[in-house]
Amino acid sequence: MFRFVIRSALVASMLTTGAVVAYAENPMVGGAPMYAEKNIVENAINSKDHTTLVAAVKAAGLVETLQGKGPFTVFAPTNAAFEALPAGTVDTLLKPENKDKLTTVLTCHVVAADAMSATIAEMIKDDGGEHDVKTIGGCILKAKTDGGKIGLTDETGGTAWVTIADVKQSNGVIHVINKVLLPKG
Repeated sequence: MFRFVIRSALVASMLTTGAVVAYAENPMVGGAPMYAEKNIVENAINSKDHTTLVAAVKAAGLVETLQGKGPFTVFAPTNAAFEALPAGTVDTLLKPENKDKLTTVLTCHVVAADAMSATIAEMIKDDGGEHDVKTIGGCILKAKTDGGKIGLTDETGGTAWVTIADVKQSNGVIHVINKVLLPKG
């Protein structure tokens, strides 16, 4: 009887531990696992959906910053989001003479905080349906929710929606978005 109780307790413990581990895993992004113990750049490099973003971060000289301590919340546009920009925009931004403009665009996707989606949604609710989000690039994004999804409206009036939320990083969190956020002017 004692062995049965011990075995039952051990099996229950293993099942519970497995459920906690499965729940704590990050979602896959761009077909690659995202590891909470890696930083933003280390994880983004592995996503096939973020090759344009990674190239832009490198061209802007932001790799060291985004590998830093943080915490950072990065709203990470996919390759498709960059492709939706007017023809030639990405190529123009990646030119060395446009590094400052590229840096501004990219830093309008980064917040100096570790903001999970539940926290963002709560701030939106507390502010009556819209919350101002100040980025490290100086942009003010308007966060809102619709149908349980978080949207961010940039300074030009374009809205990006979070398609994959809460990808934990060692130095913050990534939320994948479907549009590039742009600064005014």
